[in-house]
Amino acid sequence: MTSQLERPPLRADERTAIIGWLELQRKILRWKCEGLRDEDAHRSVLPDSPAMTMAGLVSHMRWTEHAWLEIAFLGGDPKSNPAFDESSEDADWDTGGRPLAELLAEYEAQCARSDEIVAAASLDDVGRNSDFYAGGANLRWMLIHLVEETGRHAGHADIVRELLDGVKGYY
Repeated sequence: MTSQLERPPLRADERTAIIGWLELQRKILRWKCEGLRDEDAHRSVLPDSPAMTMAGLVSHMRWTEHAWLEIAFLGGDPKSNPAFDESSEDADWDTGGRPLAELLAEYEAQCARSDEIVAAASLDDVGRNSDFYAGGANLRWMLIHLVEETGRHAGHADIVRELLDGVKGYY
């Protein structure tokens, strides 16, 4: 996969640069899951953070994309996203023991849906959900936040993967 990990062009327009950096971070997260056995994907390597697993990271990022683009930006129903379940802390990290391949497929589908939403909007368009933190931000702000959060969690995945089985690498 490393050959598919490319930065956006050095002289890209704003949209191309932002989307390019987001897609790169998404690919890094998926790359860190390559070849990982299901039992390892669900194994926590941090005693005080049992949800911090590779599977948990993928689940969380799926729901993070959903929260920012379908709920905050489009104004969708927060009840459709476990991150808003106040009865269960970190519900968006809970995988229910489902296979990593299934979680990755859901993440892929959510990213594709996010890409559709972004393609149909201007970076200056403002989110419709004023009840959501920063729901009134423009799409540009939300996408930059997604680059930051996806990059941060791709870094977590890098560390978790190395602790799981010693696999490491940077493209």
